[in-house]
Amino acid sequence: MAVRTARTDDLVGVLNVLDGADLTTDHDRVQAAIERGNVFVAVRDEGRDDSPVVGALVLDSDEIGNVAVRRRRRDQGIGTALVERAMRERDRLVAEFDASVRPFYESLGFDVTAEGDGRCRGVWQAGEGR
Repeated sequence: MAVRTARTDDLVGVLNVLDGADLTTDHDRVQAAIERGNVFVAVRDEGRDDSPVVGALVLDSDEIGNVAVRRRRRDQGIGTALVERAMRERDRLVAEFDASVRPFYESLGFDVTAEGDGRCRGVWQAGEGR
């Protein structure tokens, strides 16, 4: 498994992964993020152009808009690898997420606070935490 910056031909794969995770997404927003270099994908084999997308992370500036991994590939470190790639590209990341994934973000060094209604907000700053 490898994590790389998404290419324009990864758009359908990214949308499929996000849709499979029941995440609200917008085709045009994801396409624009790919064009800006703000989407990272996990693929089975980086050397193959036809390697399927098994995970995706979409950034909007320093905010993680979406992060998802195909169901059958979860719990294999793919989500962690995607967020860590984003951490190497940014000095600060912000994420809003369900409380059920709070331990995931805390394990990556995010400072997490409860926002109410079962949602949390996490902030990671380079040089702090992990």
